Amino acid sequence: MATPISIQLNPSILSFPSNSTKAQFFQPNDKFLLKQKLNSSSRQFSSSFLQQQLPVHQLASARLVAVAAAAAAASGVVETVEDKLPADLHVTETQEPNSRIRLTVEVPTVVCEDCYKKVIKEFMRRSKVPGFRPGKNVPEDILVGFVGKQNIQNAVVEAILKRTLPHAMSSVTRNAYEDSIRIVTKFEDMEKTYLSLNCLRYDVAVDVAPDIKWKPDDAYKNIKVVVELDSDMDAQRASEKELIRRHKSLGALKIVTDRGLQVGDVTVIDISATTIEQDGSDAKTIPAAESKGFSFDTEDGDNVLPGFRDSIIGIKRGETKSFPLVFPDSWKQEDLRGVHAQFTVACKELFYRDLPELNDSIAEKLLPGCSSIEEVKQALLQRCLEVEQAAKDQATDNAILDQLYKMVEVDIPQSLFQEQGRQLYGAQLLQLQANMKLNEQQLASLSSPRAVNEFLETQKENIISIIKQNLAVGDIFTRENLQFSTEELVKEVQNSIQEFQQHQQEYDEDRVKLQVQEVLEGAKVLEWLRENAEIQYITR
Repeated sequence: MATPISIQLNPSILSFPSNSTKAQFFQPNDKFLLKQKLNSSSRQFSSSFLQQQLPVHQLASARLVAVAAAAAAASGVVETVEDKLPADLHVTETQEPNSRIRLTVEVPTVVCEDCYKKVIKEFMRRSKVPGFRPGKNVPEDILVGFVGKQNIQNAVVEAILKRTLPHAMSSVTRNAYEDSIRIVTKFEDMEKTYLSLNCLRYDVAVDVAPDIKWKPDDAYKNIKVVVELDSDMDAQRASEKELIRRHKSLGALKIVTDRGLQVGDVTVIDISATTIEQDGSDAKTIPAAESKGFSFDTEDGDNVLPGFRDSIIGIKRGETKSFPLVFPDSWKQEDLRGVHAQFTVACKELFYRDLPELNDSIAEKLLPGCSSIEEVKQALLQRCLEVEQAAKDQATDNAILDQLYKMVEVDIPQSLFQEQGRQLYGAQLLQLQANMKLNEQQLASLSSPRAVNEFLETQKENIISIIKQNLAVGDIFTRENLQFSTEELVKEVQNSIQEFQQHQQEYDEDRVKLQVQEVLEGAKVLEWLRENAEIQYITR
């Protein structure tokens, strides 16, 4: 469901089509900043806002700009539906693509006249008209001449908008997306209507929470997924490898002087390879297979081309060996699958490991807190089992989510697409900044409108699928009446805030709470789906 909002006029809402309107683009901290919740109290408009959004560049002086701004803001025009209007508005709703609604608002003359009186009253209270004491009644024609007719008109039109917009939006406010409201009628057109007819007409566009249609209805209750698990996902084997790795780390490498390479040794080699052409044509080098100063642990033979280790067993320091091999059809690099190659390997260095005996005396060194090798093995196995289960759960969640977004039809609002896309881009940019320590120029370039828009375009499908997944999860949470405890929410919010503080990152507590709620909802839904889905696990 969209975040409930109350209405305030601000530069993002009064987005009149004009050359002065500036697009809002991602800033590095946007991921952590929640746009301030709109409240029902009146907020004064600054003169800088008037200068940016309204045609007031013809004002006589900056002082009059400030007076006009204050008059519009403090004219007694409150921006809540509790402020009863002297007459009803006529509002027509038109459904547009991307879950957008256009409201055509017609403000009757009596409402416009009431706003005019309040603006005049406020100008009179605030203006320092020569010959009149501040706050005293000033004849209207003198006041208009002093302030400027154009300034009065600007303030009145703005006051009308500010007063009527909450009423016009009342039918859609509950489902409207925060900060998606845009007045699409040009300000100068509203001025012309007001001057000629003494009434006002304007159009407002707003994105609303989209309807979610399941294909078929309640499809999520009959999910069937096949989860592919990596063949390497074996806790027992992983724990054994980890024990060997830790044992090796306690040993020292010593130079081999009197023999060739054996399994268990470590060698430094130069590798080159060329193709073997079956038709007798010239051989071609294989750049992907070339390496200089490659440190090869012979106990990691499973990680190289089949037959490679066996082909160099016995090689001595300073020797070179040449031998043919064939890249298997399962090789990760597709263009090398099935290729016949001639390898040449030169041995530069040869070492053996001088390892301590694997017994209880080194248990503490292998894993602090353990007093026996058996204890080390059990502790490592337990860790690997936890990692294995986490990987299995993650693979299951990914398979379920992949099914979910395909089961729903959603007309995604453009504002939701942009917000989700910028959050993804922001997360990537922050990660990049953490890894590479970008300078200000690089950060500015990556934060530019062009860079953001390119990301939104290239990642469009991915962004849409994430939005569909999120909406589907939220819908299931509501449909199935799932809940999480207040204690869970408080704990996770505190943990998140502590993490922000540790990294000295800005954050908004309301936004953090909102994000934590979404995470907890997602966890509950995925837990429910795992319990109710038909899941088949296969090893690839």
